[in-house]
Amino acid sequence: MAAAFAKDPQVGLGRMFSSNSVLSVSGKIFAMFVKGKFVAKLPKERVAELVRTGTGTYFDPGHGRLMKEWVAVVDQAAPWVALAREAYAFVKAGGP
Repeated sequence: MAAAFAKDPQVGLGRMFSSNSVLSVSGKIFAMFVKGKFVAKLPKERVAELVRTGTGTYFDPGHGRLMKEWVAVVDQAAPWVALAREAYAFVKAGGP
């Protein structure tokens, strides 16, 4: 995943939520791997669509509160890079 953004100087690789694989743009997280799941920040409507179609679930960072702008995807056949690019564009544009 990180290789897809390796040439973008605005993208950083960091650590959060017990993960060493956190991608951020201009200091804001847009995608990460947490406990074997790919997690991305997207508009609420897009996350709801991905949940509705069974592609992912709402992300729970561990305290029982589902995050409506974060989708968690387990299926490795899912389009992780495409979702990461969507998340990158959303966060870079100033998404909440």
